[in-house]
Amino acid sequence: MASKISITVAYYYVLVLFVCSAYGKPDLEMNPSASSWQTVTENVGVSAMHMQLMTNNKVVWFDAINLGRSALMQNPKWCRKDEKGRDDCWAHGVTYDPDTAKVVKTLKLSLNTWCSSGGLSSTGKLISTGGYDKGIRGIRILEPCELCDFKEDVGLSANRWYSSQQVLENGDFIVVGGRRSPNYEIVPPDQLKFPNKQFPLRLLEETTDGRLENNLYPFVYLLPDGNVFLFANDRSIIFNPRTGKTIRELPKLPGGSRNYPASGQSALLPLKLTTKANDFVKAEVLVCGGNTHEAFKVTEDPPRQFPPALKDCGRIVANQEGAKWEIEEMPSGRVMGDMLILPDGNVLIINGAQKGTSAWDAAEEPNFTPVLYSPDKPKGERFTELTPTKIARMYHSTSAVLPDAKILVAGSNTHVSYDMKAKYPTDMRIEKFSPPYLAPTLQKLRPQIVENLSQKELVYGKNFNIHFKLDDAADMSSIKVTMYPPPFTTHGYSEGQRMLILGLTSVAKDTISAVAPSSGKLAPPGYYLIFVVHRGVPSKGLWVHIK
Repeated sequence: MASKISITVAYYYVLVLFVCSAYGKPDLEMNPSASSWQTVTENVGVSAMHMQLMTNNKVVWFDAINLGRSALMQNPKWCRKDEKGRDDCWAHGVTYDPDTAKVVKTLKLSLNTWCSSGGLSSTGKLISTGGYDKGIRGIRILEPCELCDFKEDVGLSANRWYSSQQVLENGDFIVVGGRRSPNYEIVPPDQLKFPNKQFPLRLLEETTDGRLENNLYPFVYLLPDGNVFLFANDRSIIFNPRTGKTIRELPKLPGGSRNYPASGQSALLPLKLTTKANDFVKAEVLVCGGNTHEAFKVTEDPPRQFPPALKDCGRIVANQEGAKWEIEEMPSGRVMGDMLILPDGNVLIINGAQKGTSAWDAAEEPNFTPVLYSPDKPKGERFTELTPTKIARMYHSTSAVLPDAKILVAGSNTHVSYDMKAKYPTDMRIEKFSPPYLAPTLQKLRPQIVENLSQKELVYGKNFNIHFKLDDAADMSSIKVTMYPPPFTTHGYSEGQRMLILGLTSVAKDTISAVAPSSGKLAPPGYYLIFVVHRGVPSKGLWVHIK
């Protein structure tokens, strides 16, 4: 009997060792209350309707240019003629240094950027598309340098007001939708003029709720096979971006509308890669919040009402035939919040309101409390509320993941013009939010990438080395490497956002050998931030380029 017990114990011990080796040391349990907020700039002068982290670690943001004066003059002085022929010498865009918390430069804009789209090209330039009035078919190119200004021209084939932008496997962009534009077009990078390639999208025609719309700023993601996932209102399809052919439609997501102006949040969850190029990569899409199909009507028409935002989320494996939506519930309802993928692979839901919709003064009850969504935890355990802010971040607020793994938060202007005395004033303050992984007690477990020894030019499918320092033992079971292209965030949607968790071949004392994504279908050519994550604690990011 004793020998049988010994054998059983020995077997269990071997099994535990195998499980630990195969599945790794668990991430540390973070303390939600260790998350924190810091106001770093009291009056930045320009509201952040659109935001982009650039490859020089500066953050660019801009507002519309037709809604009157901002709180910052152009410096050096520069004026444009507004729609009534008057001089407008106010700044409507800035380059901001998050390290010094100061504006580096005011930006010149002539083609109206109101409710435009954008993303970084393979060369690191910001390609901004669409907008309003003379900018509705506009293209703007901004290089990543402190003193650069936009180059602008009219070059799109359709009106792109409230459109979405996604980079394809070869570096081209697709610009999808926009008000009364049920189509998409292909935009080659870094060009102001090019031959037009436009394709109809029947889904956008079918998902417009009359004047309420509810399908603007559609959610668009490049899938691992090179096809594109498109979600509009409450329906989604997969289509071939080169031909416009719909491959299949996915089940309808019940509950209400998820796109502007109902304005839910969405993200493509991190893609987990192996060291083998041909392994299947599961692509899961998360869609949360929003409001009812009729919500915008009742917020606009008197007597104005503000229906509670939706609390539910849908999650689906987009590249698996026959997949169904898995429904779960957030701690609170949220409309027009941001959904950002953090360096550790978890998802941050931040900003927004608990009642109403997007549009001027159309929401109430700010949602001050960020929520962490942990996609790898069991259903029912994925949501964690974090430390709340004291600043209402409502309509036209934005956020961005910074290279130091903090979150920059800016904007909030629910009014047609800047109004500093309203119930929800135009907010000029800039905050940084530190997720729980930046708690002071965890800093001894934080890796440090040795930048000058690490490879920064990656080749598809090839091994590359990252050198790092860490005051703790590390091996394959406690380290992961994440790869993140900074998205363009506006109106509660981070366009072009994706994360790759890379396959590793070895982890030595101070060197990680990882395998670059196998093709542009997984990681379109361009610039990415690489993070080394040790038991849930990420390093600062390292800029790399892949082609």
